[in-house]
Amino acid sequence: MVENVICTFCGSVCDDGQFDIEQFKSKKLCKLGSSKFSKKERIKAPMIDGKEVSYEKAIEKAAEILVNAKKPLLYGWASTVNEAIRLGVILTEKVRGIYDQCASVCHAPGTLAVIEEGLPGGSLGAIKNRADVVIFWGANPMEAHPRHGMRYSISAKGLLIKDRKQRKVIVVDVRPTKTAKLADDFIQIKPGYDYPIISALRAIISGNADVVPDEVGGVSKEKLMELAETMKNAKYGAILYGLGVTQSRGRDRNIENAVKLIQLLNRTTRWVIWPMRGHYNVVGAGEVPAWEAGYQYAIDFSRGYPRFSPAEFSAVEVLKRKDCDAALIIASDPAAHFPKAAVKHLKDIPVIQIDPFPNMTTLLANVVIPSAVAGLEAEGTAYRMDGIPLRVKKVVDSEYWSDEQILEKLLEKVEEFKG
Repeated sequence: MVENVICTFCGSVCDDGQFDIEQFKSKKLCKLGSSKFSKKERIKAPMIDGKEVSYEKAIEKAAEILVNAKKPLLYGWASTVNEAIRLGVILTEKVRGIYDQCASVCHAPGTLAVIEEGLPGGSLGAIKNRADVVIFWGANPMEAHPRHGMRYSISAKGLLIKDRKQRKVIVVDVRPTKTAKLADDFIQIKPGYDYPIISALRAIISGNADVVPDEVGGVSKEKLMELAETMKNAKYGAILYGLGVTQSRGRDRNIENAVKLIQLLNRTTRWVIWPMRGHYNVVGAGEVPAWEAGYQYAIDFSRGYPRFSPAEFSAVEVLKRKDCDAALIIASDPAAHFPKAAVKHLKDIPVIQIDPFPNMTTLLANVVIPSAVAGLEAEGTAYRMDGIPLRVKKVVDSEYWSDEQILEKLLEKVEEFKG
């Protein structure tokens, strides 16, 4: 039995798993993590146009596609390790392509808000030990991050918070969720009214309650006054927000407004705000290119230097505009999640896929390169959703190459072709 296995499914990156090598079975992980660490259908071998080939042949073909493209898109990265992402950024610059990652269709508006306002954040450990009020806003961790509540935010026992009775949990959402059923208070709001509700809370907390109407976004003024009072009286509070905020009307402005609310509260008490990130290393998919090029996503290297413009260089916009002539997709499945117009162009250009598991993108990929599962068959470094770096382990041996190994060889081959 291998102890302290680190799960590589969601952004919680739980580090207390167990894995029975003889039975090939994980313990202590949630259903989502257990599913990833189980025997399931895999891409059996590297393929070119559906025919099985060696890793070397597939990588050579992939390099040929990237070198011959005028502007390739290199997309995904949220479910692989930092070492692979670093090579991916270098490769993108080498082929003068576009680097984009999964956050561009989920939490990227929060990144824009942080650029404008900063982020009054704290670690999950601090929330576990200190938070007496936790607000989940547009987030449903009981289904997306099943062990988050137990380990950090709902029933977690910490240094100062000894049991569930000492922590008030509030859910703000447009509909009742599984997390709302565990909360002390559920506040249902109208879809798209996050911004005015946050503004009303800021007005009340700053002593201007008289300008707040009797009802805002489906929430009565009385209820908003009660919520504001709870927030002011918290010793350590945390807003943990999800896609219900970043992908609703207002997007990055919602987060900017929420950060200003936290800044206001921090004049008299202590509050933090943090996104509930989805894929296990989506933070690394943003942080690593930020080290290398200064930006977290939607980076265009076609002029030989990095340019950042989310409205122009995000993967969906590039594909809809038909502004790329090849694509490398790693650890992602855009064919299943992107808009129809974007997928249509993906079908019309050469596509390289690197992934442990078959998915919709496999069906349209010209070159398919199977990879080892990080955290189970390959090691590396990943950032937890609060930015804490963790070293994921290699637990079992595998015939599959790691993402890092594949990208290293691909980069070497591209450099060889370019001379």
